[in-house]
Amino acid sequence: MSDFLQRIQDRVIVADGAMGTMLYAKGIFINRCFDELNLSSPDLVKEIHAAYVRAGAEVIETNTFGANALRLARQGFAEKLREINQAGVKLARAAGNPETLVAGAVGPLGVQLEPLGKLAREEAREYFRQQMEALADAGVDLILLETFGHLPEVQQALLAAKALGLPVVAQMTVDDDGRTLDGTGAAECAVQLQAWGAEVIGLNCSVGPVAMLDALEKISRVTNRPLSAQPNAGLPRNVEGRNLYMVSPEYMADYARQFIACGAKLVGGCCGTTPEHIQWIRNYVRSTAPGQKRRAVAAAPAEAAQALAPLPLRERSRLARGLSDGEFVTLIEILPPRGSAAGKEIESARLFHQHQVSAINIPDGPRASARMSNQALALMLQQQVGVEAVLHYCCRDRNVISMQSDLLGAYALGVRNLILITGDPPKLGNYPDATAVFDVDAIGLTQLVSNLNRGLDLGGNAIGGQTGFLIGVGANPGNPNFEEELRRFRLKVEAGAEYAVTQPVFETAVLERFLDAIGDLHIPVIAGIWPLASARQAEFMSQELHVAVPETVQERLRAAASVEAARQIGLEEAQAMIRALRPRIQGVQISVLGRNQAGLELLHTAQAAAQPAAAR
Repeated sequence: MSDFLQRIQDRVIVADGAMGTMLYAKGIFINRCFDELNLSSPDLVKEIHAAYVRAGAEVIETNTFGANALRLARQGFAEKLREINQAGVKLARAAGNPETLVAGAVGPLGVQLEPLGKLAREEAREYFRQQMEALADAGVDLILLETFGHLPEVQQALLAAKALGLPVVAQMTVDDDGRTLDGTGAAECAVQLQAWGAEVIGLNCSVGPVAMLDALEKISRVTNRPLSAQPNAGLPRNVEGRNLYMVSPEYMADYARQFIACGAKLVGGCCGTTPEHIQWIRNYVRSTAPGQKRRAVAAAPAEAAQALAPLPLRERSRLARGLSDGEFVTLIEILPPRGSAAGKEIESARLFHQHQVSAINIPDGPRASARMSNQALALMLQQQVGVEAVLHYCCRDRNVISMQSDLLGAYALGVRNLILITGDPPKLGNYPDATAVFDVDAIGLTQLVSNLNRGLDLGGNAIGGQTGFLIGVGANPGNPNFEEELRRFRLKVEAGAEYAVTQPVFETAVLERFLDAIGDLHIPVIAGIWPLASARQAEFMSQELHVAVPETVQERLRAAASVEAARQIGLEEAQAMIRALRPRIQGVQISVLGRNQAGLELLHTAQAAAQPAAAR
């Protein structure tokens, strides 16, 4: 048995506190790579370790929380992964005494795993293996997994750690409700972590002592493994421009005593804690016996939440019923207004509704521009006009938690039709300095909505009901990287896509090539139709958006005698495109950017093309 496991069976062990807080207090800006300081400022890192040892910490975490290849690559240090991790172990060992244990600190990779993200689970495990192998070769006593918010990721980290034969402390991070970032409850996490082989199970970061104690009590009821608790020093407060943690060492130490009574055998601190906090905790530990031994709990892997069968397609919306029945559907795109008045958009929708359009399609911050929320406009159109809306929903502006909240709220208010897209980056829009989120891309978002349709949240936990969204996705048949477009489209369908809307199509051969390539998927495809208004617009489409516009069409537009003549040419080409594509598609999405008369003409063309030949 390792020295660490023997000690933690016999008594409570005190861990150290925050490294980042201490580095920041010593003038290291947060835009620095803290892990790389093992090489460029070793004396500073060693000094902080030594301060914790003097305060009474028996376990010192290496300064390697973010020292995996993915995080290091973002700051240009990927090639120094092994050197940074091994230097971290050397500094922690040198700062301690013969009794000090060194824990190799390993944090999340900073990217989403499939199906919410692009990283395969096997790839994640390899990234963890690389870091942990460097830590193990340098002689750590244990691996400490900390601040994990997603069970699938911590599972891969655990698998990598167990392959090295080292003891593992696995710590999740939870919110005030005791749930991780993916919505899993603390108790459910503990059951899984025990099943996957973690010797010590616990919590760190995110919340202060009160919320952590609540979650730890839930964990203690489902596992007899030693527990760990390393809370933040409360929540930070902004004082004259600085984020300060206000919880006193005395308060932290008092809660450490309660953690111990709950079954914690490893106690320490996370963000905001200092050597003074650890010294107070150490003093309490010396005067406090461990909590009574808890009764043995046979923990089996938690059963997955029971997924519900998705609602039948025909019952979800009128548009869904039309697609299910094989109807040729028509969508008109209406942009949200730039201000708060939507009278013009409502009247346009009313006009198209009178002419029997299937639904109004509303983009989500197109070209990364600031406009009225498209969800607000969708509700206004459905309530004031009676027309069904199709809501674009993009990943750019929201993290996965707010996406889930948004979508549940939209469904409760009557939105039923979605087109899920990744979204244009902010630099394309009128606020280039705005930041993007991109927690997931359109594939991950499709998986998220598919989960909601089966009554599950993004972590696979039951939500007490289910949504009935019609799930649409985008496609770009003219993507220069055609094979990559096909690969991603197939992943969208696997994730739950039920229909597709293409980028504007100006050449039949482009769409037919795409349709031939996805014929085995049997998914309805709605073609994007855009009547070009000028030669300049055609050049923009071709050169900047990489949407194929035939040279013959561009020549016709360049030769137009007037603006109106050019618009008429664009309209005629769009009408011809609808007629040519009709046998291969199940609908059109018409984008006219406020040109209602052109929209009506194209709508009538599409409706006529949908009629049997005898009825025309």
